[in-house]
Amino acid sequence: MKNPLPRETTATVATLDDLAQLANYSLVDTLNCDPDATANGADHRPRQVFSGHYVPVNPTAIKDPEYVTHSRHLFHELGFSDGMAQSADFVSLFSGDLSNLPEPMRKVGWACGYTLSIFGTEYVQQCPFQTGNGYGDGRAVSVLEAVINGQRWEMQLKGGGPTPYCRGADGRAVLRSSIREFLAQEHMHALGVPTSRSLSLYVSKTETVERPWYSEGSRSMDPDTLVSEAVAISTRVAPSFIRVGQLELFGRRARNNEHPKAMEELEKIVLHLIDREYSDVIDETLTTAAKVLALAREYRCRLTSLVANWIRVGYCQANFNSDNCAAGGFTLDYGPFGFCDDFNPDYQPWARGGQHFGFLYQPLAAERNFHMFLTAIGMLLTSNQDHLQQLEEIGRGFSSVMQAKMEKMWATKLGLDAFHPALFSELATLMVQTPVDYTLFFRELSTVPADIGPLKKSFYKGPGQNRASRYSTYETDPEGIEARWSEWLEKWNSLIGSDTTADVAATAPRSREEISRQMKLVNPKYSLRGWLIVPAYQQAAGGNYSLVRELQEVMTQPYAEQSKEMEEKYYRLKPSEFFEIGGLSHYSCSS
Repeated sequence: MKNPLPRETTATVATLDDLAQLANYSLVDTLNCDPDATANGADHRPRQVFSGHYVPVNPTAIKDPEYVTHSRHLFHELGFSDGMAQSADFVSLFSGDLSNLPEPMRKVGWACGYTLSIFGTEYVQQCPFQTGNGYGDGRAVSVLEAVINGQRWEMQLKGGGPTPYCRGADGRAVLRSSIREFLAQEHMHALGVPTSRSLSLYVSKTETVERPWYSEGSRSMDPDTLVSEAVAISTRVAPSFIRVGQLELFGRRARNNEHPKAMEELEKIVLHLIDREYSDVIDETLTTAAKVLALAREYRCRLTSLVANWIRVGYCQANFNSDNCAAGGFTLDYGPFGFCDDFNPDYQPWARGGQHFGFLYQPLAAERNFHMFLTAIGMLLTSNQDHLQQLEEIGRGFSSVMQAKMEKMWATKLGLDAFHPALFSELATLMVQTPVDYTLFFRELSTVPADIGPLKKSFYKGPGQNRASRYSTYETDPEGIEARWSEWLEKWNSLIGSDTTADVAATAPRSREEISRQMKLVNPKYSLRGWLIVPAYQQAAGGNYSLVRELQEVMTQPYAEQSKEMEEKYYRLKPSEFFEIGGLSHYSCSS
């Protein structure tokens, strides 16, 4: 069964001229331009940007662009005609050529600066000038804001060429990583996880760059060879691309009084964020201080829900620094991300990421980013001690809100009305000791089995299946581990039939069929594993995009029962030969 497209599928935007009439550039029209910038956007060398919210930048078009794919779902949501994706003027715009745009579209894009905190510690070393004034959108150029059906969307080219923040790099993205990000954004949206969206993907037929990557079968943590790869531009779409690191940049400048307009620029970017991302929940008539406090509460709610959702679907952001943390509360920047194969609380697909960005450590990483968010916006409250105390209280409440969201998520995944700590603790231990495939296990559990037979489909067993296999209880004591699983399943089965709320108006206990149906709505059948993407981009490197499009079709219906062919191909355990292989199990940061 396929997920239907939205009912409203009549195209209202059939040409670029139609789209031009929806253009509305709120960021560049209301915020401060870098006073040292050039108006024509010819600004492609690394330099320090001392003030201003954005730099006008003309993207660098890729040569001889070729269509790879587009998001039919997003096109239909926006009212775009599918045919536009391959029309010459649309291809030109979203492969970086702004020279022939119809008015009132603008022929110069923009890039923004931000700064960096890693797990709650401020850094400037990544800035080539060691000041924090040269870090930001190094290869991402926004080219359009449009208001469509009452919703504002910003469209940004990933791989759009160098900007003043490029730190000496070429500003390009390659087809391999562009496919990964395009598919991931499509998949996450279909999973029901807030995310930036994919619009289109084009590749150059003639332009290539060299990138460090892994040789075939390499078990190296870091890339061990140089490969020549085709450059590509994917367009990602979001209400805004404001990051926690962006707020931090202006917060640090205000704290250090780095220039006369530092506090004014901080206030402007915070109010702009509220207007772009929170206008539906924050009253515009409030004072700035009241808006800041409301923003803190709303962002806490969004960020905790986001991370709980990540863990629900087995996703690990891996490089969850503040500059990769969207201030709108959605997933942003798919660099060394990954989806779990075997369940491991420490799972970390970034080769050099460290345990602090591991799978079940993401709530703590989020809390550190939230603290940096509060530090930045708190600069606007320094004149009122009562307001600062309220902000601090919001910060102290993060862990309890996060814990409540996590417990609710685990209960829902298990088909229970309430979280049972002992049951979950025993399950987590069994999942690690066996070990089990995260996605397959919860999907098989969603069938509400009477015995562990179906669950065994998710068990990794046999030497070499994963890095934990030599410690696997299943290998050393298969009968014992199966007995423990049977005991756990019996406890779980006894709970799902009786675990109802204490509400006096509670209806009769749910049937097993209803429990199964509800569990399958939160436990996806299909997950975008790294080892599934590799054949798609390898095939695409030769100009064949059919597997990319097939993956896109499957992964935008992650909860659906699909054809037997797709099930056999994509609903299975990770092959043993793929564990610990670079580019399949782990990635470098620049992947």
